[in-house]
Amino acid sequence: MRAPLLALLGLLSLAPAWAADDPASAVPVAPSTDPTQVRPGAYVLDPDHGKITWSVSHLGYSTYYGQLAGLTGTLTLDPKAPEKSQLSVSVPLGGVITGSAHLNERLATPDFFDTAKFPAASFTATKVEPTSPTTARITGDLNLRGTVRPFAIDATFNQAGIHPVDQRYTVGFDGRAVIKRSEFGINAYLPQLGDEVTLRIEGEFKAAP
Repeated sequence: MRAPLLALLGLLSLAPAWAADDPASAVPVAPSTDPTQVRPGAYVLDPDHGKITWSVSHLGYSTYYGQLAGLTGTLTLDPKAPEKSQLSVSVPLGGVITGSAHLNERLATPDFFDTAKFPAASFTATKVEPTSPTTARITGDLNLRGTVRPFAIDATFNQAGIHPVDQRYTVGFDGRAVIKRSEFGINAYLPQLGDEVTLRIEGEFKAAP
């Protein structure tokens, strides 16, 4: 048993040398919270970990919450020039989650998302402005129900590194935004039902193969 154990210890002691020779293995095992260390290049959004939690005032009595899941998107990052980053996301509207089957169906009607005509919303970034070492304001065009309007996301970088589950290099972000639904033709039950909708956005992006 002693000889195999010594051999294993010897191999482990050589690991740093292998990492130095192989750039792909040079990424530390522990995720990094330093955005300047993020790998540059193209990424794709993990649809299982890209979602939007929305909230709106419900007749003044409560704040109602729901989710939109299954987002898809692409991201191009350059940590040395974050303002050059590119982002494009598609949000399927037919899969809204509210906890109420009746409300899910109601939101698909022409009074709200009108998913028969507009099955998805989309966002394309036109400008990225760093606001701190780990935050940025992302502005662009939001297409919802066929109406295109300026839209801004306040994004926060969480961390980047090799994901422990799928072993793929992953970059994670949170985002916050507010929209007025009336600006996109969603006027049902105004003003009793809130016009401003708060969005909490979560996204994990995988390095493209």
